[in-house]
Amino acid sequence: MTTPDFEETLFEALVDSTEGTGGLSPAQAAREPGNFLRHAGSLSMSKIADGLIDPKLVLSWLLAHLGASAVFVGLLVPIREAGALLPQLFIAPRVQAMDRRKWAWVAGSIGQGAAAAGIVLAALTLSGAAAGAMICALLAVLAVSRSVCSVSYSDVLGKTVGRSRRGAATGTATSLGAGAVVIFALVLMSGLMDRAALVLVAISLAALLWLGAGVLFSSLWEEPAPGAAGAPALGQLGLLRRDATLRRFIWARGLLTSTALAPPYIVLLGAEAGQGSFDRLGALVLASSIASLLSSWIWGRMADRSSRRVLMVSAMVGALALLSAVALDLAGASGTIWALPLVLFALMIAYHGVRQGRVIYLVDMAPDDRRAAYTAVSNTVIGLLLLGSGLFGALASLAGPQVTLLIFAAMALASIVVTRRLDEVSF
Repeated sequence: MTTPDFEETLFEALVDSTEGTGGLSPAQAAREPGNFLRHAGSLSMSKIADGLIDPKLVLSWLLAHLGASAVFVGLLVPIREAGALLPQLFIAPRVQAMDRRKWAWVAGSIGQGAAAAGIVLAALTLSGAAAGAMICALLAVLAVSRSVCSVSYSDVLGKTVGRSRRGAATGTATSLGAGAVVIFALVLMSGLMDRAALVLVAISLAALLWLGAGVLFSSLWEEPAPGAAGAPALGQLGLLRRDATLRRFIWARGLLTSTALAPPYIVLLGAEAGQGSFDRLGALVLASSIASLLSSWIWGRMADRSSRRVLMVSAMVGALALLSAVALDLAGASGTIWALPLVLFALMIAYHGVRQGRVIYLVDMAPDDRRAAYTAVSNTVIGLLLLGSGLFGALASLAGPQVTLLIFAAMALASIVVTRRLDEVSF
């Protein structure tokens, strides 16, 4: 098959090297440039949609605006995290039985789009407890749909993009997505448009983007492979007993959740310092998006060389950012206009490095015919850890945000010790 010239040109511009098949079959290698661009395009649309409907920021604000109680607001993040991670153990066997697993990702993307459209409809027609209950239910549908995408994506990526070019695909997509979300954050902070109307427009756009991503991903060429029924859901947990590398990887990833859990406590430091101008909705979205825009493509290219090293460097950056937040607060500087936003920016760079590193490490580490199972087991364990993080955070916060951030910094540093013992799989 002849690859169109423009696809070949873009592909060569976005990767370090086009030499070698990267472990792909001859038929897949011939179609890699087009598949690479379809991955980047579909994933970038999905990333933009994620930023536009962020449960911990955007949906939380929307429910408060609609008059829903704090109970529903508090359910958003647990529903999103648990719904996206825990079902994967049961979904993975069905994905492994498919000849072409791209269709699982397509279905998950369309499901997310439909759920987002339902959230807009609920916000326009309901208020109070009814709005809170309906939006939480639709978020559960969105989260389960996302879990289907998560289980299938690493497998499709491994089958259609070469080993040394996978990080470039995911990093390019994340940076493209972040650039669009930066614009959303700036408009949020500008006050040029009614915030409620802007949030509903953003969620509507997210719905269209997920539907478009599903259509684009469906055009990806995936060589049919004999489907094999996976092990029973609970039986897949036996991978933890048999594979020491997977156990160490999950330990490292669990410790690195500190980079995702810490931002609210940085905001709390600012609030305690009287930094009322620190707009959580706009500033957090902006800091995360700019950090992603500037770092994800670089992290992706680095992960193609050594995803293990990316995890270690990200952990160090995250630990330094968290320690800096505590040091600045002790020095009385946390109330300044620059200190905590700068710390948050550095922390989000680390967070996006962790995301890039863990995705590429798992894809490269897992056997070709077991990627879905490895992804499901890893994500299920991390989902359980994140469910427990709410209780941990509540208990730790009794001692104050400084102590909590020090604990998170210690977790990030401990992850370096664990990651050093991982095998090097990016070759």
